[in-house]
Parts: sequence; structure tokens; C-alpha cells
Amino acid sequence: MKTLFDKIWDAHVVSTVEDGPTQLYIDRLYCHEVTSPQAFAGLRSRGLKCFRPEKVFCIPDHNIPTLNQDKEIVDPISRYQVQELDKNAKDFGLTLFGIGHKKNGIIHVVGPENGLTLPGMTIVCGDSHTSTHGAMGAIAFGIGTSEVEMVLASQCVLQSRPKTMRITVDGKLAKGVMAKDMALYIIAKMTTGGATGYFVEYAGEAIRELSMEGRLTLCNLSIEMGARGGMIAPDEKTIEYIKDKEYAPKGEAWDAAVEYWKTLKSDAGAEFDKEVTFRAENIEPMITYGTNPGMGLSIASSIPTLESVPDAGRISYAKSLEYMGFEAGDAMIGKKIDYVFLGSCTNGRIEDFRAFASLVKGKKKADNVVVWLVPGSWNVEKQIRKEGIDKILNEAGFELRQPGCSACLAMNEDKVPAGKYSVSTSNRNFEGRQGPGARTLLASPLVAAAAAVTGEITDPRVLMA
Repeated sequence: MKTLFDKIWDAHVVSTVEDGPTQLYIDRLYCHEVTSPQAFAGLRSRGLKCFRPEKVFCIPDHNIPTLNQDKEIVDPISRYQVQELDKNAKDFGLTLFGIGHKKNGIIHVVGPENGLTLPGMTIVCGDSHTSTHGAMGAIAFGIGTSEVEMVLASQCVLQSRPKTMRITVDGKLAKGVMAKDMALYIIAKMTTGGATGYFVEYAGEAIRELSMEGRLTLCNLSIEMGARGGMIAPDEKTIEYIKDKEYAPKGEAWDAAVEYWKTLKSDAGAEFDKEVTFRAENIEPMITYGTNPGMGLSIASSIPTLESVPDAGRISYAKSLEYMGFEAGDAMIGKKIDYVFLGSCTNGRIEDFRAFASLVKGKKKADNVVVWLVPGSWNVEKQIRKEGIDKILNEAGFELRQPGCSACLAMNEDKVPAGKYSVSTSNRNFEGRQGPGARTLLASPLVAAAAAVTGEITDPRVLMA
């Protein structure tokens, strides 16, 4: 009896070092501009070519601006990194979706939406949120720069086999509760180290009910509880999502692929190293109050008291609240905010914009709030306009920006000023993550929308009613 993880991992083992790592074959390598330059430099220094260039796709996303992408990038470091990726892709014969390309966008959005990410694959990228692609029924994980070089040179990587964990969420999510809330709830319960050393499979009724966009969001955040990656068994939703995508198999190859994908599920009786269960009905709209994704609570709750925190974590807890300018026991609802960010590889997909628009429709943007709405790709932007979502946003006083990682991290022009509060649909709320001194509160697109029209933390269920 095998787990889903076991089936895919075992099918990709090239060799195993006794009492050491596994040499694992990699089906897809994604390269962005931040972690790849040194890897390509390593190949040049050794006189090596890329072993299987057709397996590698290069997409700049971290450093690119979300306004005026037709002009030269202002920041010299960002400009250099993007130019280097362009040069490396050309020199090594790799596919590049550069700035201005219709397939450009955030790498973890572009891969699935174009059929580059498929069930049964092993996928790596020099980015921890590569775990996103596990939603398609793949083993996907982030790697370091030296490992990127290893994959470029050999299409393999050395990895220690992780333990397996199954997180089952049964029941149905309530109105106003999204996949982002589910993820933040699980992380709050598990803590940021609760899945360290494990590869997580998500299962249960609530997981099966999620859309593909929701599953991508959930798997994206697996890394935030310490997991090596997260994955969900492919089903009819997965197959329908992939069908007719540009890079998906065609004709007889499609039929054969579907037959194989249907075998990709954990066998009945398969044993995991750890099992965890949650009920979907217990999940409410969530928001973070601290400086790691595990410091989250129901939006209608108050910040925990110091006495409720284990002794070992009290110093960091107090430091986190001091940075955020919050007090233990504070209610979250009603706190004033300055910025709202909708986007990132966590929540930059069409479903996220549909949710945001559904709540702001007929309302107006709060005057005191700066709002950045950033599609995860040009394909998402195209769909936003096709569905008329842009008109709803414009009527409410919002404007769309151009695709990119944007305010998820302070590596481009979209930085939150020091001391300002940002309700963000991204994945990390570390100190300075959105800019030096910026204060980040992670939330779902619905919670972000509620804040955008009220100027303060607001339970979206109140506005939905």
C-alpha cells in the first residue's frame, strides 16, 4: 500500500546513496531572476550546457514593476537581474516568458494555468512556494541555488526522502470562508514548525470541494508550517482544469495521461507517518496579528494574552506585538489600515479577483487606503477584463496593476512604508517583508475587500449579509 507521495517519488528515483540522499529525476524546472544567476554562472565556469533545456522554463516575476512594464526598470539591481535571466535563457536555449510576453506573470500562477504543471510530475524552483504546484497532484518543492545548478546540469537533484503527513479536513466551509482561511487556520493550529520534515497530503470532503484555485492557495501555504511541500490527489476537477491547456497532452497522449492520473491517489490502508484531522465548520474568516503566518486567529477574536502563550515563545511573542504596535487582548475588528494588497502566488488568480469584486460591487474604496490589485499573470488579467470584473473595480474606485509578485515582498517598487498597516493576501508577514518597517496582516481576498471599502479590519460576512 502506497501513499500518493510514495507513488510519485518512487517513480522518479534514479539511485539512492546508502544512508544518504536520493538522486531524484526532475520533470520540470522553473527559473526566475532571483535565484538562477549564480546557477547559470556555475554552468559557465565548468563549461557545461543545460542537460534537458526543454524541461526548463524561465519567467521573471520578483523584480518586475507592476506599472509601466513597457519602460526600462528603474531600480538598477532589479533591472540587472531581469536582464541576466533574459541573457541566460538565450545562451542556454531555454524557453523564456519575459516582461511583455503574453505568458509572463508569477511563475507559480503561470505554470498551472498553461498546463506546464501536470499530475505525477516532480517540479522544482529556487523558491519555497513551489509547493503551490502540488495542488495538481505533483511533488513540488523549493530548492537552493546550488541545487538549481544541479538540475540544469543533470535534470536530477539529491534529496533526502521526507516523512509523510495527511491532513484531513472534513465537513463544509461556511459562507465567507475561503481556502486562504483554511490554510491560515491550519497553520495557526499546527504552528510554523508543526509540519517540519514532512510532505503533506491534504484530503477530506472540504479539500475535494475546493476549486483548483483554492487548492493552489492551500498548497502554496504548506511551506509556512514547515512542510517540505503539500499535495492533493488529482480528480475530475484537476483533469477538467488541465484539459485543452497549451502544454497539456493532446489526442492519444491525453487519454493515456488521464488513465495514469486516475491512479495517483493514496491506496486504502496506506500508512502516513502522521495523521491530523480538522473540521471545516470550525473555520471562520482569518487574519494574522503577528510576524509569522502561524500568528493567526478568527477575525472576530481578540489577540491572545501573554499568559496563554507557552513560556518558550513569550519573548518572541512580545517582540512581535511590539513590532506590530498591538496589545495582547486587542480586538482585531475596527483596527485602522493603510494598504490593501490583492495578488501574489497565493491569491493572484481569477477566483480571487471574482471574490474581491463580489464584495466591493456597488461600494466605494475607502479614502484612507492605498489599494494594489495585481493579477498573477497576463492570462488572469485578460480573464478579469473578459468577465467585466475590471469595470466593477473601476466603478468602486480601484485600478488594476500589471502582473508580478508586487507587494508580496520588497524586491520591486511596490513597498509598504514603515509603520503602515497592510492587509495582504500574500503568504508571509515577517518583519519588513513588504518593506522596511511595514506591518503585514495576512488575510483572504474577501477580508482584504472588506478592509478596502471600510478602511479598517472588517468581518466580510457583515458586508455580505
